[in-house]
Parts: sequence; structure tokens; C-alpha cells
Amino acid sequence: MEVLKEKVEEEEAAEREEAAERAERGEKTLRPVEVRREEAPLTQEALRDLEKKLSEILVPGKISISTKDTIDILKLPVSYQTNTPKEEHLLQVADNFSRQYSDLCPDRVPLFLHPVNECGLPKFVSTTLRPTLMPYPELYNWESCAQFVSDFLSMVPLPDPLKPPPFLYSPTTVLEQQKGNCFDFSTLLCSMLIGSGYDAYCVNGYGSQDICHMDLTREVCPLTLKPKEIVQQQEKAPAKKYAVKPPRDLSSKFEQEQEMKQQEQIKAEEERRLREEEERLLEAEKAKIDPLHGLRVHCWVLVLSGKREVPETFFIDPFTARSYSPQDDHFLGIESLWNHKNYWVNMQDCWNCCKDLVFDLGDPVRWEYLLLGTDKPHLSTTEEEDTGMNDDEDLDNLCKDDKDKSFDMPNSWVEQIDISPEAFETRCPNGKKVIQYKRAKLEKWAPYLNSNGLVCRLTTYEDAECTKTLEIKEWYQNREDMLELKQINKVTGLNIDYFKPGHPQALRVHSYKTMQPGMDRVMEFYETARVDGLIKREETPKTMTEYYQGRSDFLSYRHINFGPRVKKLVLNSAESNPRPVVKITERFSRNPAKPADEDVAERVFLILDERIQLRYHCREDHITASKREFLRRTEVDSKGNKIIMTADMCVSFEVEPMEHTKKLLYQYEAMMQLKNEEKLSRHQAWESELEVLEILKLREEEEEAHTLTISIYDTKRNEKSKEYREAMERVMHEEHLRQVEAQLDYLAPFLAQLPPGEKLTRWQAVRLKDECLSDFKQRLIDKANLIQARFEKETQELQKKQQWYQENQVTLTTEDEDFYLSYCSQAMFRIRILEQRLNRHKELAPLKYLALEEKLYKDPRLVELLKVFA
Repeated sequence: MEVLKEKVEEEEAAEREEAAERAERGEKTLRPVEVRREEAPLTQEALRDLEKKLSEILVPGKISISTKDTIDILKLPVSYQTNTPKEEHLLQVADNFSRQYSDLCPDRVPLFLHPVNECGLPKFVSTTLRPTLMPYPELYNWESCAQFVSDFLSMVPLPDPLKPPPFLYSPTTVLEQQKGNCFDFSTLLCSMLIGSGYDAYCVNGYGSQDICHMDLTREVCPLTLKPKEIVQQQEKAPAKKYAVKPPRDLSSKFEQEQEMKQQEQIKAEEERRLREEEERLLEAEKAKIDPLHGLRVHCWVLVLSGKREVPETFFIDPFTARSYSPQDDHFLGIESLWNHKNYWVNMQDCWNCCKDLVFDLGDPVRWEYLLLGTDKPHLSTTEEEDTGMNDDEDLDNLCKDDKDKSFDMPNSWVEQIDISPEAFETRCPNGKKVIQYKRAKLEKWAPYLNSNGLVCRLTTYEDAECTKTLEIKEWYQNREDMLELKQINKVTGLNIDYFKPGHPQALRVHSYKTMQPGMDRVMEFYETARVDGLIKREETPKTMTEYYQGRSDFLSYRHINFGPRVKKLVLNSAESNPRPVVKITERFSRNPAKPADEDVAERVFLILDERIQLRYHCREDHITASKREFLRRTEVDSKGNKIIMTADMCVSFEVEPMEHTKKLLYQYEAMMQLKNEEKLSRHQAWESELEVLEILKLREEEEEAHTLTISIYDTKRNEKSKEYREAMERVMHEEHLRQVEAQLDYLAPFLAQLPPGEKLTRWQAVRLKDECLSDFKQRLIDKANLIQARFEKETQELQKKQQWYQENQVTLTTEDEDFYLSYCSQAMFRIRILEQRLNRHKELAPLKYLALEEKLYKDPRLVELLKVFA
């Protein structure tokens, strides 16, 4: 506070000097009351004018806020209802700081230090922050944290727009009620950001009317902004030495110049018209002058650079989750800021909003701190002061004084912030939130709230009044058909559906105007999920174009021309009456395994003209490519005679003619192969048409059903998993009951020998114990004898089998030997098992006997009678 005192003393001295000068000049100052008395009385017109101007000023009414009656105080923890001695000491320090601040800076508004909480108890603002790292990976970055707070809470205006609120609820209560003012928003967001490792602070300052009222009607929706396209410069191929020169340009340069001037004039006129129209719209959308501009109190979050690799300091508006630069005009000034460790008061002039502020919290001239125990470094003092502190005694005294004056911030009185998975998934209050932007409206829903999986809808309008719809974008989640985004253009009627990987037909994008078959549409596919490598299919009423990638036959393009559909009287569906194919054009990529003169680049089937055209790839050292055309005729004439291949049925142009290509046999075999490939291409065209019909039918069924997928880990919504779990629990419960029933009473056979209802004597109890133990001992011996007998029997049988093998080894067949070896292997396995069981029984039998004896001594029916013998 020493800096404040020096500043105030300088101002008071300047005022005294100015007053003395005025007194010397003989200037008499009049009091405001006297000045008002000398003013002329207002006329009726002036009064009406004044009344009209005052009526234009909007005075905010009283806003209903949540009170103690809406919060069950008895259920709150003790820390919410009482203050610890350290917190009481902190409140006293804050009151002392506030009194000194008010005395030294009487023109500044009171500080926002210790508003009351939900229990009506004053709490320091720094202790209301509870740094918490959320268990959700999505809430680790500041963008996702700010978006969650903005979506999860509903905005409540301040009771008085010119003053901070008299209350500040804990983040846990704000999360429970899902509403709050800007201070509640900022407190929750700052707690999450500090927990995530950011250097974040809550800021108490002044904002514009739009940002205080969460008015985004003059802001452009971020979803409408198109990302900047990166233009990749294609490298020009080096010119070949013997390349063909382009033809000379014989057009008139004067005519070209005149045409360019005319085009520039038209372009300038269009730009001027657009600029005037934009200025007119900006003037119409310009906000009215706010009478409370610069006085509206607002709270936001400051994130300083340094931690979490933040390059620059920026602001976060908790209402909209948008980041702003400190140079932004929405933020008009700062009074104070705080985090969970300290509280700072801004001592810099905000005449230029926040543009000139220096956020060096270690500078006591610019930022006055409340507690000495700040983690921000202090500025270095002058060299004389530094050299004067070199002595050990002075340094020890200084450290001792600082230690006496320092005061650590108490721990937060707020419980740990907890967001349940249901609340994290629901996000918006009641599962829905609507935000109005400039010529756009954004609607958000919680997952599974809509039966069709709709989670977000962006509606774009043509006019500022939002009456003419231009485009609708809808985002979906958890759809069984993997639909992710649906884009509807109301002007052109074009619909575009985007799918995630996993669609039954590997569909990625589907653009269409109508779902009727045979109309304009574009389908894009995930080529890695298809066997045929189809990437894209474009369809019009008369054509179909397909693009391929990664095929073994190097096919990359197929274009199909259809003729008019033949009318049928009985069946008139697209599936039963396909369009006749007129022309098929196929293009192939270069096959390095073949010579270029034999590798087909383009193949055209002219079905009506009965012709087949081939164009081969061009060799690197050539400028032209070979071509060949076949006149496809029927194999027999009208009289049934077989037509023989002639030379005029094949017209070819070869760059380097070869002998074998001129032979009729080679041409005949090539034509026969092309005829088969033509049939195959026509069949594939027919299959493509059927696949389009199948996809359209599937899409109609998916849109009608719009089934949603539910994770197996979602136990609340997954009915199958829930039924299976209940069935397993029921089976386990029945099994447990059976096991309880199966536990027989070991004394029941011996108690049955006694008369019913007769009380046991000590002698009878001893006899029961001895009989039970002797019976159990005999059972253990019988079991051991049984295992021993089986072991001896198996051993004897194996010895007999081995003796038989020794006697008949010479006369045995291969099958008998295999049978003998198999028998020996099984017999040895049984003998080993019996031997292990016998040894294990010998080890466990004494332990079982002792356990039963101990159990008999502790049996409630015998324990009192056997105490003497225990």
C-alpha cells in the first residue's frame, strides 16, 4: 500500500497548489446548490423533452434470484455454514485492506472481496475457488471446459448491472442448480482450468452490453465459418526438348484489352454495389447507444501465458465459451482479479479499455496485492537498495519482517467438484439449449434425447429477422446407420448426408434432391471397405459415372450412357425394367507389367453402333498413342451362314506397327475377348443400377426406423444387457440357495438315534462326538482303500497287456500296435491320476479329521457339554 499512499499524497499536494492559485486570482467557486438556484426555471417544452429522453433509458427491473429457501442449508457441509479461525482472520485482513483502499482511492468503487455464500455467510472470493481436475479426458483443454460450462449452465442476469452481486455461491451448488450469473460461471470455469494446469484468474471488470447479456445476435456463428483452404502450388513439369509448340494466338490484342476493361468496369460496379449493400446492412444492424456503456459489471476468466504451453494471454467469456484478445472492445476495464492463492487490484488506467494493460502481477505499481504470500515474482528494486541489502543482518531482519506479515490463503471451503456421468452426458439444462446468432440459430440436445439421434441443428437465414431459411445442418450421434451430418439447402433443394465408417454399404457421402431412382445424385464410398474399390458414383437421368481406386485390373473410371426406358404394361418399376445401356466408356491406369502399346488406356463400347474403340497408353518417348476400332457384327448372317473375320472389321493406328498385330487371327481373338468384356461391363452396369436401388431402399428404411445404438457399458439404456445381468443374478441366487440346501447336517444321522425332544446329556454329547469322528475316519479309510484298489487294478491290467504284447509282438499288425500304444498311453494317464489322488488324500485326510473335530467342539449343540473335554 506504500505506492498508493505516495500517489494519493502527490494528488493532494497538487490540489492544494491549484486551490492556492485560484485564491490568489480571486476566483470564487460556487457550490453546486447555489449554481442550481441561479439557473432559469425549465419550461413545459423542456420538461417534456427531458421526460422523453429519460423514458428512452432502460432501467433494469428486479431479477428473481435463488434464495436460501430454494437451497436446503441443512444438507450442506459444515464448511459452508461456519468459518474457521483462519478464514475469520482472512476476512479481517480483507476488511482492513478495503478500508485503506477506500481512503486512498475514494473515486474507485468498493472491492468485491467477501460476498455471502448460499448460507448467508461471508466468504473470501479466493477460497470459493476449488481447483479440480475432472476425470473426463474431454475436460482437459480450456476449449472443452469453457464449452461445457457454457452449455451446462443457464445464464441469470445480475440483480444490479452496475454492481457486483452481493452473493457468490459455491461451484457445487451452481452445478446442482444449473444456473448462475457471470461470477458463478467464471468461478466454476476458473476452478476447472486451474485444476487442469492453466494459470487462470477470475476478473471483476466492465463489459459491453452484448457480452453482459449474452447477446450473440450481432456475432457470426463459429460453425458457419469455413476453414481457410490451403492452396497447394503444383509443380510444373519440365518442358520436353522436342515437345510440340502450341499454335500461334491470332486474336486481336486490342479487342482483348477492351474486353478486359469492360470486365473490370463490371467487376468494379458489382463490388461497389456489394459494398453499399454491406454498409446498409451494417448500419441497420448497428447496436443502439447503450446509456450504461462502461458501467456494466461483468466477470470473465483471464488465462496468462506460460503454463500448459499457452503462447499469449487471452480472455474467456464464460457465457459463450469464446476466447478474446485483451485488445477486444467488448472488455472495457478491470477492477480486480483473483485466483485460489491471492487477490490483486488493478492500479492502471483503463481509458483505452484493456488494450494498454500489462498483466505482470508481480509489479506492485500496476497490481496491488492483498497477501504477501504471492507466487508472482516482484520487480527488482533500484541498485542502491539492492547494494544496501547485502549485509546478512539486514537480510535476516527483512526476511523476519516478511515472515511476520505474510499470511497464507486458507484452503477452499468448497467440497470437491463432482460431475456425474449422467450430467456430463446431458450437458444442457433439461437436455436442450438454443443460441441465437447473426442470421443463424443453433440448437443443442443431449444424446438419446431425440429418438432420431439429433444432437445439434444449425439453421442459417437470409435476412436479419430470421424469416427466410437458407440452409439447415443437423448433427447426429449413436445412429445405427452411421449418419453423422445432414445438410439441407432450402434454396436449391440439395440434401447431403455424411456417414461415419461402418455403414452396411460403405457409404460416406450421399448428395441428392429426391430419393426417387434415376434422378441426379452423387454417392461417395469408403474404398477400403469395398471389394471393388469404388470411390464415387455420379448419377443423372441418362448417365452414370463411377470412379475406382486400387483395383487389380487397373480400372479407374466407368461412364455409362442410358437410353429411354422401354414402357411395359405389367411391371413398371426400375428394378424390373432397367434402363437400356447405349454406351460404356472405361478408363484404366497404367499397368507397368505391360508395354504401353498393349496396355489399354480407354475402352469405349458403342452398343447401338456395334463398335468398340480402344486407345492405348502413350509411351514416354512418344507424343501420340496407338488406337484400334473393331466393327462388331453378328456371328451369322440372315441366311445362317457363319461370318468370317475380314480386314475391314478392324481399323487401327499403330505408332510402331508389329507383324503379329496385323494378322487376322490376332484381331479375331482380340475382338472375341472384347465381346466377352462388353457383356461383363453391361452386367456390371446393371449391378450398379441395382445397387443404387438397394441403397435408396435401405436409406428409406433407415430414415423411417432411425434406430440408435447403445453401448454394452451403458447399463441404464441397454435393455438386453440389463435383462442378461438380471438373469445372471437370478441364476446365481438360485445356485446359492441350492448350495445352502446342499449343506447337510453332519450330526443329523446320529441325532436321529436319540428320542425326539430329549435334551442331550454330557455323556450323550461325548458319544455323539466319538461316533461322528469314528464314522468320518472310517469313510476316509474306505476312500483311500477304494483309490488303492483302482490303482492296483489298473496296474495289473497294464502288466497283463504288456505281457500279451511281448508274446504276440511278431504276429501283430500295424493297427494292433497302434491300438496297444494308445491303450498304454491312456492306462499310464489313469495310473498317474490315481497315484496323485491317493497321495493328496493321504495329505489332506488328517487335516480334514482335525477340522471336523474342531467344528464339533464349536458346534452350538455340543459346545456347552464338551467344555470340560476341550
